[in-house]
Amino acid sequence: MKLLLVICIVHAIFIPCFSFDVSGMDLPLTLDYYKSTCPTVFDVIRKEMECIVKEDPRNAAIIIRLHFHDCFVQGCDGSVLLDETESLKGEKKASPNINSLKGYKIIDRIKNIIESECPGVVSCADLLTISARDATILVGGPYWDVPVGRKDSKTASYALATTNLPTPDEGLISIIAKFYYQGLSVEDMVALIGAHTIGMAQCRNFRSRIYGDFRVTTALNPVSATYLARLQEICPESSGEGDRNVTAMDNVTPNLFDNSIYHTLLRGEGLLSSDQAMYTSMFGIQTRRIVSKYAENPVAFFEQFSKSMVKMGNILNSKSLVDGEVRRNCRFVNT
Repeated sequence: MKLLLVICIVHAIFIPCFSFDVSGMDLPLTLDYYKSTCPTVFDVIRKEMECIVKEDPRNAAIIIRLHFHDCFVQGCDGSVLLDETESLKGEKKASPNINSLKGYKIIDRIKNIIESECPGVVSCADLLTISARDATILVGGPYWDVPVGRKDSKTASYALATTNLPTPDEGLISIIAKFYYQGLSVEDMVALIGAHTIGMAQCRNFRSRIYGDFRVTTALNPVSATYLARLQEICPESSGEGDRNVTAMDNVTPNLFDNSIYHTLLRGEGLLSSDQAMYTSMFGIQTRRIVSKYAENPVAFFEQFSKSMVKMGNILNSKSLVDGEVRRNCRFVNT
């Protein structure tokens, strides 16, 4: 895959743009898939995402996470968006998603606008993939070209949503295995987890960390101790108490897409055990080197994040490519 780096201007702001030559890849996705059928799709999504992120910058992280949770189950096919029905068991109630995954109404909002302009043309899977790219840009992250042409699945997998998605307390080797299963490398994993730089976490997902080895990984740093005290105020030790209280995973620049999360890991202050393990785990020889590289070189992080997002977005559901559809409503299979 050939990488081309150019500088783009978005609203008079210069941002790094990464363009990948996908001509040699055996994929049914193209950059101009909607050129004749819905030429305004990218502009429509961008303009609506601008409003959505302006309303609440946290919406950027919500959409990126929704895209990740879609692709890791049965490929980037919009299955995560399906509501449960009598005949379909959806993914929304699977343990990694229930009470935490959001953004469905945002996708509904954009889909309604696109359907009014290009009915029955743009898939929900493509809509979500493009929205994740735009969300990244709007909080300071890089631009990359998004190949499109995905079809929406007619199925979902509660079982795969339960087993395929990494969890906050999962060990490093197990998480690496889950990325490898999706065709993603260790380098992809460390880069993609960099999206946590704008992420929020619920107390129930970091309780074990702040009442566990947090002091050890921070080497009893007094500044870190002050931060830890704040976290423990947000998240009481007793299970069930304050479970849904949230805080930023990057406590320095929580609304800016940058490489700050890697500096957090270098200080030993990673909020999630799974994140901190990339730097402090005894099995993290390779991940530790990559974390240090991204902390030192933000351009290298942006470049790899862009490349890895394209790679993740190209995880396809082969069944949907054959008999998939373009849903009129992202929550339901067409009837």
